[in-house]
Amino acid sequence: MANIHFIGGEKGGVGKSVIARCAAQYFIDHNLPFLGFDTDRSHGALMRFYSGYASPVLVDRYESLDAIVEAAVEQPERRILVDLAAQTHDPLVRWMDESGVLNLADEMAIPIYYWHVMDTGKDSVDLLQKLLDRFGKQLRYVLVRNQVRGIDFSVLEQSGEQARAEELGAHVVSVRHLHDSVINKIDATNSSFWAAKNTSGLDSAGLGLMDRQRVKMWLRDVYREFDTIGV
Repeated sequence: MANIHFIGGEKGGVGKSVIARCAAQYFIDHNLPFLGFDTDRSHGALMRFYSGYASPVLVDRYESLDAIVEAAVEQPERRILVDLAAQTHDPLVRWMDESGVLNLADEMAIPIYYWHVMDTGKDSVDLLQKLLDRFGKQLRYVLVRNQVRGIDFSVLEQSGEQARAEELGAHVVSVRHLHDSVINKIDATNSSFWAAKNTSGLDSAGLGLMDRQRVKMWLRDVYREFDTIGV
């Protein structure tokens, strides 16, 4: 059956959308069919950069969220990728609780992955604790240590929450920061990462040969981390 991948973290500014874009590009580059769902009402990354693969979903409407599970059942050959906007945890949990989503997924043998995207701050650790307290062994966790704001994750390590997640079978991956100037140029043209690393026609956005090389090297490292998850 299909895997469902929620890309979350609840906190704004930790790079959830960049990770969702990386996951989409990973699926494409590895010939893994997928469907994307975007919960951001204002500027959803999947709808913006991978519109051919994504549809909008409203987290405050159960019938909209239902489409995620229904797609996993109806198209088992595809992975399901859901980019969760900030502040969507509570309505997502209500939908799961009142609709019996986790029970159904277990009956249908549909693995549900929750990618918890984190920066180096304590807020991310507190949100991870909340997530683990709520779901325990019911989800498969991926802790994404996103270096968007630094590389020192000692707050996470000393909290014991990473070790707790690993005891629950969590994968821990690290994603280094892509230079701001490069990501800004990519975003300016609403381009996929594939276009950014392969298309010299993006010169209008200022992406030169070395910029594209930096994107290639960055994606290579990201993909090595994702390979360890077994998505």
